[in-house]
Amino acid sequence: MKFTVTLVCLGVIALAGCTALPTAGPNLSQVLDQAVTDGQRHFDIVDVDNRVVATLLAQPIESFHTRFQRYGKPPAPTIGIGDAVTVTIWEAAGGGLFSAPETTTGATTGGGGGGSRNTTIPEQTVTPDGAISVPFAGRIPVAGHTPLQVQDEIQQRLAEKAIEPQAIVTVTKSITNTATVSGEVVNGTRVPLSVGGDHLLDLIASAGGAKAPIYQTFVRLSRGGVTVTIPMDQLVSNPAENIYAWPGDVLTVVQLPQTFSVFGATGANTQVPFGAEKITLAEALAKAGGLQDLRADPRGVFLFRFEPSSVVGALSAPPLPTGPSGSSPVVYRLDLKEAQSFFYAQRFPIQDKDLIYVANAPLSDLQKFFTLINTVTAPIINGVVVSRSINQ
Repeated sequence: MKFTVTLVCLGVIALAGCTALPTAGPNLSQVLDQAVTDGQRHFDIVDVDNRVVATLLAQPIESFHTRFQRYGKPPAPTIGIGDAVTVTIWEAAGGGLFSAPETTTGATTGGGGGGSRNTTIPEQTVTPDGAISVPFAGRIPVAGHTPLQVQDEIQQRLAEKAIEPQAIVTVTKSITNTATVSGEVVNGTRVPLSVGGDHLLDLIASAGGAKAPIYQTFVRLSRGGVTVTIPMDQLVSNPAENIYAWPGDVLTVVQLPQTFSVFGATGANTQVPFGAEKITLAEALAKAGGLQDLRADPRGVFLFRFEPSSVVGALSAPPLPTGPSGSSPVVYRLDLKEAQSFFYAQRFPIQDKDLIYVANAPLSDLQKFFTLINTVTAPIINGVVVSRSINQ
């Protein structure tokens, strides 16, 4: 009789403490109930269906082609302040301003008969006034002009001073007609842009290429006060994204490993790397070891994410701008009791830093309760059995 009373008391105590049993997180009903408490909404619950998946997949993504659409092929490069320039001047006969006197033997230096007919003016850096100096021609404005335009200007100024002068202007070092490539590349450098135009991938190749795996690599382009970042794979796979580089562009290659976190009744509670540029919810659950048969509630697969107001509006959910940068907390719920939900999971896009939670099944708590009862009563039962054996 005492043994029975003891068991009953222990059972009552264990049952009273059932709500305090250790658990990985809230169950299905608790998540749903906690969306709104005391009349205050904390997050939106969105049941995943075909419309939700289609809405998420239709959201625009960052694009070089879209954001920099007004930029086409850059114009012909011009000389800028800080560029290094050399000027070579030819004359039609010797004995002029820029040619050596004729020799008696007729030997020549620099081409032509009767003596050297050309002179190269030492390299000059275009000064802040945008000009260079040419003997007998004075200060020649060059900033914003092409080498051909500068050549014509020099020839006109020397036309009545030299013997049929011809000029060649060469930009030996360009500062303004370059783009900068930095970050996770083999050799960060300032890349001179060619006359025919260079695409973004040409610049990355000139810097030795990216060092990180392509699915972890992002390309950030800063131009005209606008900065846009896209995955490297998007730049490689979509020719429209491989736009022309413009002078002054800053192209930064960054390594950003994408991860998601998993908690609850799954094979592993951990942070998981994507291992690819894009993955789906089905792939994410598989990477986490899937749902545990003895614990998981397949109706309670949740994904926690902060969504921008544009996405919340497209989902027909009321915005709740309490997240970073005015984003709204949204909890997507997938019911894997429904077979069609597996098709939704195959298309549902995972984003960087998503949190996936799989709730425990109701019977899981009951199983814990019986385990607790067994833990408490087993020593007593064993003691009673041993006692009776001794008494017999």
